[in-house]
Amino acid sequence: MPAVDDTFHVYDTTLRDGAQQEGLNLSVADKLTIARHLDELGVGFIEGGWPGANPKDSEFFARARSELDLRHATLAAFGATRRAGGKAADDALVAALRDSGASVVTLVAKAYDRHVDLALRTTLEENLAMVRDTVEHLVAEGQRVFLDAEHFFDGYRSNPAYALEVVRTAALAGADVVALCDTNGGMLPPELSDVVAQVLAATSARLGIHCHDDAACAVANTLAAVDAGVTHVQGTANGYGERSGNANLFSVVANLELKKGRTVLPDGALGEMTRIAHVVSEVTNVSPNQHQPYVGLSAFAHKAGLHASAVKVDPMLYQHIDPSEVGNDTRMLVSDMAGRASIELKGRELDVDLGADKAAVLGRVVERVKELEARGFTFDAADASFELLLRDEVAGERLRQFTVESWRTVVEQGPDGQVRSDATVKVYARGERVVAAGEGNGPVNALDHALRQCLTRLFPELEQIKLVDYKVRILEGSQGTGAITRVLIETTDGSTEWDTVGVHENVIAASWMALEDAIAFGLLRAGRGAGAPEDSR
Repeated sequence: MPAVDDTFHVYDTTLRDGAQQEGLNLSVADKLTIARHLDELGVGFIEGGWPGANPKDSEFFARARSELDLRHATLAAFGATRRAGGKAADDALVAALRDSGASVVTLVAKAYDRHVDLALRTTLEENLAMVRDTVEHLVAEGQRVFLDAEHFFDGYRSNPAYALEVVRTAALAGADVVALCDTNGGMLPPELSDVVAQVLAATSARLGIHCHDDAACAVANTLAAVDAGVTHVQGTANGYGERSGNANLFSVVANLELKKGRTVLPDGALGEMTRIAHVVSEVTNVSPNQHQPYVGLSAFAHKAGLHASAVKVDPMLYQHIDPSEVGNDTRMLVSDMAGRASIELKGRELDVDLGADKAAVLGRVVERVKELEARGFTFDAADASFELLLRDEVAGERLRQFTVESWRTVVEQGPDGQVRSDATVKVYARGERVVAAGEGNGPVNALDHALRQCLTRLFPELEQIKLVDYKVRILEGSQGTGAITRVLIETTDGSTEWDTVGVHENVIAASWMALEDAIAFGLLRAGRGAGAPEDSR
């Protein structure tokens, strides 16, 4: 893939600004892994952190020299201008930037007079000297310098002449880019665009943009700044960042490429965006936002029957782009809103042959889904349970690899105060009646162990199938401990995940329904086809 030229910069700051998100804690190994994936996407610059400010970031830059082989991106080190009253050549933190091994340094500098006074506790003139001295020193040392003008838009509102002087000083000292920062995230696109245009008219600086999302406008503000003339955009993977986060770099890039026609990534890289977004979520251990534009699981999901009928004719009737352009897929959701078109499209998606009597099958499935959802089931969140239901209706009978004769579980507190759960499960499978017991840290865990004890000898594939999530919800309109309970279980075989659902007045019975479907679907995925009626006694 050819490298994108230097006329437009995509600058990622996930490893520094994104890492400031509450609850997000990246190890050095995590940061190195994320950097490799961002490089796969083809971003131009990856801000690795603040060397010298903390041991983790210093270690990252030390290891990056031998462990990162970047094909597209250039690693940037972040830091501040020298301290007031000193010299850049003698400043320890500036030295850490100089010695980081990064060819690009991004300096943060105050552009808001009130911050200079209250936060830096120095004069406006000294702040300009700090910018000038630090930029000139690092440029003389052979490093390329970008400058983040912090709180620029608040500063411009307070004292426009001074904010502009910060930009001019940095540019004259040798900074390649001055990024205007909406640090508090409070700007709206029209006002921000006007300010960018005024700064471009008043200075000779090459401008960039760095937006936070406190007013839910970070992506829109970034695009408005590009329209106004900036040629350097900053953001974070999945919009990570403190408070409400940063501009979501994936949304920014997709909009620039697909809506603005501006090539900002190497050829073919945009198609990897969904995969990379999800990989970054796994590394950060932050649950993916299913509704995130472009890359979310639900970004191209259709639920209403009217929508599904239109999508059946032409998917673009209810989609603003072809999902494959960003590596995503169209998904059909099944719910009580679903009509025959939704079910038919879902069957195609699942590769289920509806047979010669398709109209009758569709009618039965629609009525069955509506009946079950009226009782509290939700199939748009449990594709695996729906696929089992669909296959049963196509066959005209319940198809499973095993039949449950009975199950029971006991929860007991012993004399030592410890609570224990035991379960017994009896099943028929492959012509055998099997009985097994299991123990667990709760009744559902004990039932899971007992069912596996019954089936693993006959179906060794179960060794790879694990339960990874368990959610319980008390449904609205129900009262107290006798309420209707919905249970959702997420299961994996190590490469893919699936979700199943159970609903019952008894939370254990609801859990069993979801558990039984999870195991049955896992065996189906493993090639143990549900092509015969339930194993008879």
